[in-house]
Amino acid sequence: MSDEYLINFTPQETRVALMQQGVVQEVHVERTASRGIVGNIYLGRVVRVLPGMQSAFMDVGLERTAFLHVADIWCDRHAGDAPRPIERILAEGQNLMVQVLKDPLGTKGARLSTQISIAGRMLVFLPQDKHIGISQRIGDETEREALRERVHRLLPAGETGGYIVRTMAENASDEELAADIAYLKKLWAEIKNRAVGARPPTVLYQDLNLAQRVLRDLVTEDTTRIVADSRENFQKLSAFASEYMPQVAPLLEHYTGERPLFDLHGVEAEIEKALARRVDLKSGGYLIIDQTEAMTTIDVNTGGFVGARNFDDTIFKTNLEAAQSIARQLRVRNLGGIIIVDFIDMENLEHRSAVLDEFRKALARDHTKMTVNGFTSLGLVEMTRKRTRESLAHLLCEPCSTCNGRGEVKTARTVAYEILRELLREARQFNAKEFRVLAAPNVIDLFLEEESQSLAMLSDFIDRTVSLHPEASYGQEQFDIVLL
Repeated sequence: MSDEYLINFTPQETRVALMQQGVVQEVHVERTASRGIVGNIYLGRVVRVLPGMQSAFMDVGLERTAFLHVADIWCDRHAGDAPRPIERILAEGQNLMVQVLKDPLGTKGARLSTQISIAGRMLVFLPQDKHIGISQRIGDETEREALRERVHRLLPAGETGGYIVRTMAENASDEELAADIAYLKKLWAEIKNRAVGARPPTVLYQDLNLAQRVLRDLVTEDTTRIVADSRENFQKLSAFASEYMPQVAPLLEHYTGERPLFDLHGVEAEIEKALARRVDLKSGGYLIIDQTEAMTTIDVNTGGFVGARNFDDTIFKTNLEAAQSIARQLRVRNLGGIIIVDFIDMENLEHRSAVLDEFRKALARDHTKMTVNGFTSLGLVEMTRKRTRESLAHLLCEPCSTCNGRGEVKTARTVAYEILRELLREARQFNAKEFRVLAAPNVIDLFLEEESQSLAMLSDFIDRTVSLHPEASYGQEQFDIVLL
C-alpha cells in the first residue's frame, strides 16, 4: 500500500498527515513554543567551577547559564579510566562541546553532558565510545548477538565510535542499517567541522524538527511522495534530503494551490473527528472511544444498522467494519497503553474468529509495536500498543474547566439543591441582611419556576431575603453567594 505524507507549515506549528489511498492514517503535530532543546549540541564556555558541588556553570548562549555535573562528564570507563574531581577536569574560561540532557525549567538552567550521542533511525552513534550496545527492550540474547554482529560487519574500516542498536533495528535490512551508519557518520563530520574555529557560545547541532524526522524515520520504500505547503521549508527539506538521504529527495513536492493542503485532502475534518468520543461507521453502527489514565476502552454498537437478513449477520458485519475502523483510529489518535475493545457479543465461534483475524490483519499495517490477545471470558479483546508520543487528544485538548475532565456536569437541579444547602450554612455563620445568588441562567430559571417554593421556604426559615442574579458567563456547576 502506497504512502503519502502531507506537511503543513505555519510559524506556530508543523503538522504531518500520513495518507493511504486518500485516507488519513496518522497525524503528527509539533508546536514551535513547546519544542525543547534536549539533544542540541553546543560549543560552550565554562563560566564557573564549583568544587563543593562537583559541578560547573556553562554559557551555551541560552538565557541562563547551563549546569554540568561531574557525573555527566564522559570518561572512558571501558579503558579503566577512574572518575576525577571536577576541578581537575575543568577550568574557568575553558571551551567545551556539550549536549543538552534536560530543558531549562523554572529558575534552573539546562542540564548538560559531555558524552555526545546522535540518534538515527535504527542506531544511536556515540562518537567517544568504542563498543556496540543493544537496546534493553530487545530481550532475546541470540537476537542481540546477531544484531551486534551484523552492525559490526557493516561498520567502515577504522571506525572509532560506538553504536547503540535501537528496537526499530530488529527487522531492519543490512541496507537500512548501512544507510543509517552513513547518515550518522556524515552528521558527526558536519558537527566537528562547525566546531573548528567556532567561538563559544555556538550551536553546533539542533535536534531534527518534525518534518526532518519524517524524512529520517518514517519514509519507507512504500512512500510515493511528500508534499509540503511552504516554499521556504520545502527548500530546506530538499537541501536536508540531498545532503543526508538523497534517495528521498525526488519524492519531495511543493504544493502551490490556493486551497489549504489539509482542507483539500480532508485532514482538518479527520482531526476534528479524531477528537470526538463517537465514531460513526458507514453501516450505521458506531464506536464509543473513552481515553482514561489507566486504559482506553472502545465500545462497538449496531446503531441503526438493520441491513442484514438476520440479527447475527448484522452483528457480524458491524464487528467486521468496526475492526477496520478501530485499527485506523488507534493510529490517527495515537492511542497507547492498555486498550480494551468490546465488540458486540457474538454467539457464533466462526464469526468471533473471523472478526479477530480481520482485526489483526488491519492492525498489521500499524508499525507501532503491539500485542493482541483473543476474546476473554467476558467477550472483550485485550491489547496493548506502545506509547511513542502524546495522544492527539492530550496534545490538542485540555480537561474541560466546567466538568473538570469527568465528561459530564451536575444537573441544574443538583446545583440548585447545593445552593440551598450553602445558603443555610452561611445564614448560620453570618448575620447578613440579604443573600444574593449568582448562578448560571438555567439554574436561576429553576429557582423562578419549579423550585420557587423550595427557595421561598428556605428564605422564611432563615428569615433573610434571597435575591437571584443570572450570570451568562458561569458554567452550570458554578455559583457564588454574596452577603449584603
